[in-house]
Amino acid sequence: MSPQTKNNLRTKPAILKGTLCLVVLVNLGLLCTAIIAGETGLRGPLRVHPDNPRYFTDGTARAIYLTGSHHWDNLQDGYNPEVTTFDYERYLDLLQKHGHNFIRLWAWEHVGSEASWHYEHKKQLFDPLPYARTGPGLALDSKPKFDLTKFNKAYFDRLRQRVVAARDRGIYVGIMLFQGVASTGPRTWPGHIFNKDNNVNGLDGNGADTQTLKFPAITEIQKAYIRRVIDTVNDLDNVLYEIANEAHAGTAAWQYEMIRYIKSYEDDKPKQHPVGMTCRGDEPNNEVLWLSPADWVSPGTYKIYAHDPPAADGRKVSLLDTDHVFGVGGDRQWIWKAFTRGHNPIYMDSLWGYIPDKGAWKGQAERGEGARVAMGQTRRMAERINLATMVPRCDLASSKYCLANPGAEYLVYLPADGEVTVDLSAAKGMLQVEWVHQVEGTVKPAAPVQGGGQRRFQTPFNGDAALHLWGK
Repeated sequence: MSPQTKNNLRTKPAILKGTLCLVVLVNLGLLCTAIIAGETGLRGPLRVHPDNPRYFTDGTARAIYLTGSHHWDNLQDGYNPEVTTFDYERYLDLLQKHGHNFIRLWAWEHVGSEASWHYEHKKQLFDPLPYARTGPGLALDSKPKFDLTKFNKAYFDRLRQRVVAARDRGIYVGIMLFQGVASTGPRTWPGHIFNKDNNVNGLDGNGADTQTLKFPAITEIQKAYIRRVIDTVNDLDNVLYEIANEAHAGTAAWQYEMIRYIKSYEDDKPKQHPVGMTCRGDEPNNEVLWLSPADWVSPGTYKIYAHDPPAADGRKVSLLDTDHVFGVGGDRQWIWKAFTRGHNPIYMDSLWGYIPDKGAWKGQAERGEGARVAMGQTRRMAERINLATMVPRCDLASSKYCLANPGAEYLVYLPADGEVTVDLSAAKGMLQVEWVHQVEGTVKPAAPVQGGGQRRFQTPFNGDAALHLWGK
């Protein structure tokens, strides 16, 4: 995306207003979707699919694959001398253009500091924040201190408005409740709302300890905030919750408590929504995620997931996020690898023009656009195949990337052109065959093949491709 396009995303008014009525002819030849005002495709809150717990369902028999781009400023505006108010409508335009159906809605908890998370280490301010600024006294940013017993209506109004706007585009929203190391680390802690210098309540959580159960008074403030968030969006179908972004290793008990608290509080509400736990910033193996009471998780670490993601085993729905794997990274091939290993891949998107094409970001603009396109392609494929019946079967394809319902349907990914062998022993009849071009998004039918044994296939394209086989 060009810098000018990026500037448009952040500064120009949205151009799509009022009733949306258009027909999108989707490439791949897979889907023709009529998008009409009020028809979002959302049929109820998500729940873990009873037959294939790698995915969610909405109460129908279908498995719902989640994928999409997210961005640091998509709820609260982040201000420094080079950043203007985030244009949320144009951001949704970008997601819809690419066929995405999920975002993480980011939360920040500090008023300002030389934030170490920021790519240029500049002073960063976030607005709005959840609490009212009543004073007396001034916080780090020279504005009135926060009263942590009083909420800022503007924050919760914006939260609801943005979730509703996403719903109207058919997009699910993972509402991030707390920020982890990026808000409680030594460089950011001076500006945190729980620092005694920034609130009138005398609360001081000593940085990372705010996300433990060490301070009961802080835990109760956090639970009150959770109740307010739930009360704000409980009636909406497109909601998921995330406890914290990359909180530190000592937060497991606190996160488990918050997961259980959300579930308990929603028990008496009209709707119940999935609750997730994100990879902790220093997580060595993700086991604490799999053992959690969460419905979904975002595992991470570069060594495990960057090049050959292990197959999702169904213990939790896995929203595999480039943010927790690369920090900066991810491309078309990675999205398809993650998809055919049973994950729901999502992409940390810096929206090019905001992040310069240098250093760690060098070349990522082109790779990022490939990832955006691939998320839309994999979603359309997920809606075409019988995803509820398909599981990762690396053993059935020589490429090692395969979703299959053995005997009935197979989806194989080839990271490079050439030949692939697929074990069709479980298939007794003829199977239909087609190839999907990963760059152009086109489909090329091939001659049907007889099941009953090992079969070899040659890609008809240069570069990576996907092979789809199914019985009539």
